[in-house]
Amino acid sequence: MNAAFGIDHPLLATHDIDALRQRLVALGFNMTAIGKHPWGTSTSLAMFDGCLLEIMGIYDETLLDKVPAGDFRFGRHVFEHLKSREGVALTALHSTDSKADARQAQQAGFSVAGHLEFGRDVVLPDGTEGRTKTTLALLPDALFPRLSLFLCQQHRPDLIYVPQWLEHPNSVDGICGVNIVAGHRHHEALRAQFSGIYGASETLAGGFQFQTANGVLRVLTPETFERECGPLSQEIHHEDTPCIAGMDFTARDLSKLVAFIERAKIGYARADDCVTLADPTQTANTVLRFCQSCANPASAH
Repeated sequence: MNAAFGIDHPLLATHDIDALRQRLVALGFNMTAIGKHPWGTSTSLAMFDGCLLEIMGIYDETLLDKVPAGDFRFGRHVFEHLKSREGVALTALHSTDSKADARQAQQAGFSVAGHLEFGRDVVLPDGTEGRTKTTLALLPDALFPRLSLFLCQQHRPDLIYVPQWLEHPNSVDGICGVNIVAGHRHHEALRAQFSGIYGASETLAGGFQFQTANGVLRVLTPETFERECGPLSQEIHHEDTPCIAGMDFTARDLSKLVAFIERAKIGYARADDCVTLADPTQTANTVLRFCQSCANPASAH
């Protein structure tokens, strides 16, 4: 299971949530039906034990400024990022006590805008009905807005991490890393920022990384990212703002995953024990990489 400040779920913001959901289903993910947030965003999830893959769109622009957390408006933040391009607009870190973790984040130098609470009705596979309760603590980043974070506390994990919902036909069973692309000139600031919650970093060729409670958070130059993780979309190539441009997942059986990828007619590259989707524009400008072991993911090339 995940723990405080572990990678929980980056939000892949997309202009066409239906098309992206259908593509992920074709790739073998067990995606939830599209749901709605009270601040105008729509959502679909692939759930793992203690973390999620979440895609998000906009269903009602009139609600974007509803349910603010201080000066931060969740829907507006996602909408403004989509005006520029698809991609990760916000990233959730795991929490079992969002208020205490928010205080720790604030002490480490992060800005805490406020808290949001919401829930949704669910029906479990055995017919039992329940309502989830989720508390978010928003940590917007004024300097690097695409690296804005929020702490996510699930008060009813029994209604989220349901065993039948955690099984995916492609055998993918969790997130084991996120890959941030950032020019050298941003590395010092990012290293200082994340060390406040993760401690000392490990130096890599072309970057550095932190071990979180659920996977590795890497910061890589564009050149290193493309060499080690996969191709960047042209839209990200033209930016100078650090962002999460890749996600790493674990898969129990890569042959099952590859069979889905080939049936979906999506290009991929395979090296050692990793498979990387070749066209990030098919997955909201985010390189998805799947490994049987994520301790030291193989190069995608």
